[in-house]
Amino acid sequence: MEKHINVVAALQIGLSILCILIGIFLFIVLYFVGDLVEDQQAQFILSIIAKIMTGFIIFLSLPGIIAGIGLFRRKEWARILTLILSVIHLLNFPLGTAVGVYSLWALVQPEVMEQFKKGE
Repeated sequence: MEKHINVVAALQIGLSILCILIGIFLFIVLYFVGDLVEDQQAQFILSIIAKIMTGFIIFLSLPGIIAGIGLFRRKEWARILTLILSVIHLLNFPLGTAVGVYSLWALVQPEVMEQFKKGE
């Protein structure tokens, strides 16, 4: 089960980094689409939307990175945080759903729960 915990941790970090990269891509697209438009007001609004969306996506992705690092260190709070994030990931079809189902399955196994209790 040690391998499953490491895989879940890596998937949490990887999915979060992927979301951050998508957020940065959206920022670039929205910010520079505003430059293509000749309207100053549209440029201003698109730049604000780009900044807010990117900040929001990064803010939502940070718990996954924190949970993944905590799982590598075998912290009980990280297991609980990952379980919560996994339920939320189920809504993110198809990649998030796959990560969420696997994470839920792996982290509720009795052997895994025992490993986290030893680590505390």
